[in-house]
Amino acid sequence: MKFCNQCGAGIIRKIPAGDNRLRYVCISCEEIHYQNPNIVTGCIPEYEGKVLMCKRAIKPRYGYWTLPAGFMELEETSLEAALRETLEEANARVDVLDLYAVFNLQYAGQVYMMYRSQLLDLDFSAGEESLEVRLFTESEIPWDEIAFTTIKQTLKFYFKDRRNKKFNLHTGDIIKHDDGRYDFRAGPESRDED
Repeated sequence: MKFCNQCGAGIIRKIPAGDNRLRYVCISCEEIHYQNPNIVTGCIPEYEGKVLMCKRAIKPRYGYWTLPAGFMELEETSLEAALRETLEEANARVDVLDLYAVFNLQYAGQVYMMYRSQLLDLDFSAGEESLEVRLFTESEIPWDEIAFTTIKQTLKFYFKDRRNKKFNLHTGDIIKHDDGRYDFRAGPESRDED
């Protein structure tokens, strides 16, 4: 951010009076421009032991596999956004079963919310943001071609819970290291199941 959206003057980073964090503040009108994390939400569409996945037709991670998910828009709930993204990316209609995973990505300013869902029918196809959509069993998942750590972690939990015949809410943090590696740190709901 370089310019104030209220008056057009320059912006500096400082800790405003009564605050405890660096913020973007206008040098003229002193408007404080808060920046908050983005919500990414999506579905784990199930059908007879398989999961519907999308091969990305957009950057980042073009050509890699993911679950249907994307950024929540203003004036919609996280559930509405998950259903919209599933329809946009996979032309799939689902019945949501429950909130399944909530992961914090502090390094990216994002929170992922994934819903476990049931495909209503097999009438699905690639949307504009997908090259291909396909149902996978656990053994068929292209683990080395998964687009994001959040999706890989969600799928690991999902298939473990499926084997155990008990689905739990999973929470935690995806940690990015300086060398580019990613780790998962389980939240309180997920610690007992690992």
